[in-house]
Amino acid sequence: MIRAAVLEKPLTPIEIKILPEPDLEPGAAMLKTIFSEVCGTDVHLYHGRLAGVPYPIIPGHINVGQVEKMNGLVKDADGNPLQIGDIVTFLDVHETCHDCWFCLVAKASTRCPSRKVYGITYGLQDGILGGWSEKIYLKPGVKVVKLPPTVSPEAFIGAGCGLPTAYHAVEQASIKLGDTVVVQGSGPVGLNSAILAQLAGAVNVIVVGGPAHRLDLARQFGVDAVINIDDTTPETRISSVKQLTGGRGADVVIEATGFPAAVKEGMAMARDAGTYVIVGQYTNNGDISMNPHLDINKKHLTIKGTWGIDLSHFYRSIQIMAKHHQRFAWDKFVSGHYGLHEVNQAIADVEHHRVMKAVIDPYKK
Repeated sequence: MIRAAVLEKPLTPIEIKILPEPDLEPGAAMLKTIFSEVCGTDVHLYHGRLAGVPYPIIPGHINVGQVEKMNGLVKDADGNPLQIGDIVTFLDVHETCHDCWFCLVAKASTRCPSRKVYGITYGLQDGILGGWSEKIYLKPGVKVVKLPPTVSPEAFIGAGCGLPTAYHAVEQASIKLGDTVVVQGSGPVGLNSAILAQLAGAVNVIVVGGPAHRLDLARQFGVDAVINIDDTTPETRISSVKQLTGGRGADVVIEATGFPAAVKEGMAMARDAGTYVIVGQYTNNGDISMNPHLDINKKHLTIKGTWGIDLSHFYRSIQIMAKHHQRFAWDKFVSGHYGLHEVNQAIADVEHHRVMKAVIDPYKK
């Protein structure tokens, strides 16, 4: 039997359920969960802000665990056979068809209509397919990645979904050597974007966010300047960015806030002929007004959106962690460990920014 945290429907307390351990179909594996993250997506799930969620669900879409059993040969993303006892993670996105118009023509597999996501669009009726559980069922074909020796489970889960999401945003931004980059937002996606912007060649990285303890962490990760939203106005923040960029604005601005009002503000922080990448608007939080002539056309501004991740973002993020683990201590993101009996507190702490990264340890008493 397996203990799992189940969200029956939005805005109801998550409860611990005892579930039977399923038989493994050929090509499947069972992980003993080490850690699962709690991120902003889980807050949205709790509030019912995401479409197409088949409640009840077991949340937890980014996870790390130990291979406990397999039915037949199961290979990792490099084509190597898995062994019992391996410490692994896996791409939460599954069932991408690689055969539809979006996969083959648009080369945008994150828009594939067949894709499913562990802990989000797989429901309890589909199986134990979320990380807030003692074990996780890996369906045949799930893309598994072994953790490199230099990447601890704590560091991996500290980076969580924020790192591959940021990777996708930085990829879209096409940052050039010597660029100045502004990151709006100092949560996991924002700080990981600031880290990756440095690795991509930016020589001046500015983080706009709060509260103060998150900006302190940004400084520890090497950013050049921070602007605290708690003691500034949109006008003074835009002015500060201009002062820090020779009056022109940033070459690239990455929005990772989740607040629609930040979009117009961020567009004003970008220089003429700059690039603005929106990654934080994961749910529908409302509209904004803008002047398309002044804010976009005359400014010659390039605007890009990002949605989800694919294996390349996930796989390469782990490679980056393996290479740069001494420079960037991703385990510092973790500020709270919670057992299954504490998941409701974990969601509340994430929602109210009391922690940077909450981690579910199913075996914590």
